[in-house]
Parts: sequence; C-alpha cells; structure tokens
Amino acid sequence: MLRFGDGALTAAVNPDGAELSSLRDAAGREYLWQAGPAWPRHAPLLFPMVGRLAGDTLRHQGATYRLTQHGFARDRRFTLAQHTTTGCRLELRDDDATRAAYPFGFRLTLDFGIAGGALSMTATVHNPGAEPLPFGFGFHPGFAWPLPGAEGRADHALEFAAAEPAPIGRLPNDSFARAVEPSPVQGRRLALTDALFQAGAVVLDAPTSRSLRYAAPGARALHLAWQGLPQLGLWTRAGGDFLCIEPWHGYHSPPGWDGEFTTKPGLAHLAPGASQDFSFIIRPE
Repeated sequence: MLRFGDGALTAAVNPDGAELSSLRDAAGREYLWQAGPAWPRHAPLLFPMVGRLAGDTLRHQGATYRLTQHGFARDRRFTLAQHTTTGCRLELRDDDATRAAYPFGFRLTLDFGIAGGALSMTATVHNPGAEPLPFGFGFHPGFAWPLPGAEGRADHALEFAAAEPAPIGRLPNDSFARAVEPSPVQGRRLALTDALFQAGAVVLDAPTSRSLRYAAPGARALHLAWQGLPQLGLWTRAGGDFLCIEPWHGYHSPPGWDGEFTTKPGLAHLAPGASQDFSFIIRPE
C-alpha cells in the first residue's frame, strides 16, 4: 500500500488497479467500504470501458476482442512513478495483454494528493497513437453506509448542488435502460434506502450537478466534486454496508446495440497525441 496524508486526512492506494483502499480522518474514522464479501473491492477504476458491451465483445475493423465489464484497469498492476508524504502517481500503459482485449495504444496516469483535508484524484488518458482513441472512464468508490458516527443506515441522503428533476436510468441485469423512471430526487435531496436500489443501480444520465454532499445525522458528511464526467451512477448490493457514488464518462451498451466499438454511444474520443483529464475530490466536512 502507498500511504500519504496531511494530518487531517490519510489515504492508502494499492498499486494493483491504482485503487484507493482507505480514507481516514485524524480521528481514525474510515470513509471507504473495506471490501467485504458482498463486494470485494474498494474504489476500482473503470477503463477503457464503463459498464458492459453486448456479449463482452468489442468489435473493431472486422475483428472481435473479449473486453469484460468495466475493462481491465482495475485488475492490472500500475507502475509507481512518484510517492511523497502527501500523494502518489501511478501509470498504466498498453501492452500485449491489453491489446488482446482492446486494440488501441494508451497511457493512463492517476495522480492522488491530499491537501487542506481533501483528497484529489486526477486520471489522465493520453493517446500515443496515430488514430483517435475511443474509451470510457469512470471512478467507482464505495463509501461507508452508514457513515462513521451515524446510528444505522437510516436517514442518509445525498444533497446535489442543483435540482435533478430529469428521469433516471437503471442498470438491471447488466443492461442499460435510459430515462425509464421519474427522478427520485426531491428538489436537490435524494433519500437513501435499500428499496431505492431494488430495481438496480440508479443512473443520472446527464445531471446538472458536478458536486454533492453525502450526509446523515450524527456523522461527519462527505463533500464530493468531479469534472469531465457527464454521467453519475449510484449503487449498492444487498448485504453490503456501502454506497457507490460513481461519476462516469460512458455507460453500458444500449439495448440492441452491438456494433463497431468506435461508434458506441457514450464514449470519449481523443485525438492523436492529445490527453484528457478526469477529476474527483473527496472532502470530509
């Protein structure tokens, strides 16, 4: 584990998957789910795919490749480029194994840093190739539910920066249904209950907000903010005391879509030699 902090906040990052694995405040309160049996991860990175392709099959220029749900970055060991008392940098590049699943060159860099009691994570995707690079990217952190100090799971809520009245999508059984239900957000507030997730993950396809507050009575709240990620997923699993709050660029293949990967809806497209940043900030309040 790579550990770093600023006195007010301490993080641990695993080079396997460049996965944030712990986030504690000065009082020792842990804000991340600790990878129990209900879900054996903490905060995986989703690259080069958010969600799932039909049949886990990537089609490109007449050839087929097996690319499974959420891509491979979360299961690859990243190279350590820098480690200081307040942060670290990790990097993943394409190789024979990645090109067998995803036939494109890339460089994915993750910069983690803590300053002023806040954790910042910036992912940078670079295209070293001569053709446009199609990809998806997402953060997938699982936060403790209940939050430290809260009396059980009741009375937790998300408060968005803006009202979110648009219909939501769902991810039942690994298929994506867009804008299928009225928004459960009342103004800016979304009450969190297990019943909310019985029909699958909640997907805000184009939220106005780029920040929210996750809070409960008696607990220290978390303020979350992100940039470059136009979708937001919310998910939990029965038997797990966690809530995943996931800003994405990309989503599952729409029902009935099974075409050339470069034309898949929701992907980012990066010009040769270009780079694109995606950021996520977590601040206990």
